[in-house]
Amino acid sequence: MPTRRVILGGLGAAGALALAGAGGRARAASSLQPAPGVAGGRLHEFEIVAAEHRGGIVGAAAPDAPFWLYNDTPFLPLRVKRGDTIRARLRNRLPEHTAIHWHGIRLPNNMDGVQYVTQPPVEPGQDFTYEFSPPDTGTFFFHSHCNGVSQIGRGLAGVLIVEGDEPAAFDGEYVLAMKDWRLGESGEWLPFYTDEGAGRAGTFGTVRSVNGQQSVEHLVPAGADIRVRVLNIDPTRMIDLGVDGAEAWVIATDGNPVDPFPLHTWRMGAAMRADIHIRTPKQGQVFRVLDYFAATPWPLATFTSGQPRGPEKPAAPKKLYAPHVPRANLAGAERLTFRFSAAAGAVASIIDAFPPGDPLAQQMLDSLCAGNRGLWAINKTQWPADGHLRLPPPLAVLQQGRSYIFDLVNTTPHPHPIHMHGHTFEVLSASKQELPRFLADTVIVQPKERVEIAFVAAAGGWMLHCHILEHQENGMMGWLRVV
Repeated sequence: MPTRRVILGGLGAAGALALAGAGGRARAASSLQPAPGVAGGRLHEFEIVAAEHRGGIVGAAAPDAPFWLYNDTPFLPLRVKRGDTIRARLRNRLPEHTAIHWHGIRLPNNMDGVQYVTQPPVEPGQDFTYEFSPPDTGTFFFHSHCNGVSQIGRGLAGVLIVEGDEPAAFDGEYVLAMKDWRLGESGEWLPFYTDEGAGRAGTFGTVRSVNGQQSVEHLVPAGADIRVRVLNIDPTRMIDLGVDGAEAWVIATDGNPVDPFPLHTWRMGAAMRADIHIRTPKQGQVFRVLDYFAATPWPLATFTSGQPRGPEKPAAPKKLYAPHVPRANLAGAERLTFRFSAAAGAVASIIDAFPPGDPLAQQMLDSLCAGNRGLWAINKTQWPADGHLRLPPPLAVLQQGRSYIFDLVNTTPHPHPIHMHGHTFEVLSASKQELPRFLADTVIVQPKERVEIAFVAAAGGWMLHCHILEHQENGMMGWLRVV
């Protein structure tokens, strides 16, 4: 999301992106060219082992902490092309059940990876195979969905890149996956969940990192055009993405190509991604990708320009191919409102029925993928009503192929990055932010704000929730039935 730096820097330079004021409906014509068709994509067979891993993450801050990783790799990268098929076999070698949610991918509902909702839990020692063909290019990621506060907190997430959106190749590409860690001074895990964090803006990590390391540095050619894919994989933190020392443009949001616009800062909540094009400066100069939301700007990565790759050329943003996402018919769309609020009276969960410290309560808690208390609600409804094992009624029943406009209304004093599974939506307007039109699967709804999104409904049962995981697991989650 843009901040005041974007507004002061001249958001009007966004080119063909139309500013959508409240009630605005007209779409600006995009200058992006359609991608060529694809045929005969290849099959990628991945084996993904979820297991404990010690050492090699954030250096001296955690020399022996038991991280949970896929294939012993921080933010395991998978890379395919649009039109390819993914066949991924998850092997659970953790002490509790898990699954893989493919975040941001428009895929068949039974491959969405939500325990008890779209598939059975993958219990310790069990395997489960996912198979789907990503219809869209872009920067995505995958992660556990149940007990995510602790599982993602320990590192259980990976990066999925779907290629095929570049009319001309960049001179280099860099992936920056940002995530904090809840580590004590001796490298031990601190509680991933706190009552204070769950009831406010989330529990923040104590050690910051990118790609599992506290310091990321790259040597790049001078005068080059590089692509930087930034992912906010943190369960809580919000960042203001910016670049100091080089020209930069936003070229994709949540993996979806946009008409490029200058990057001053772009706000990213938990689970959001942004692709940026950077023209590297002259030889010997240093530039940084920064988080300006921190009290002191925090470097996600530091780059140094080396030898030029070729003769100097004028700086201009490189355009990607147009996205493949179906666009809603705004004139004929049905409108629904979803209010994100604190639960009335902070209603206690069913776990409170057990005596303090009862081991059965913790077993029940793990099986339900529930938080300690029901603190949050959507349309006055909390998740889980009595756990994933028995679904509550859907928040709404939609028609497959029909266009919808959702009014997302935040009645709380805290921001909420709202994520909808299985769909890519268009952000039409926001009552408190100056936003360009853009496509996303997660959008920040600021305190006391209304955000309009539009999409075409796809068949299945899809989760709608805040991606601050303590909010999600304490009531701010529901599901949509599309028939």
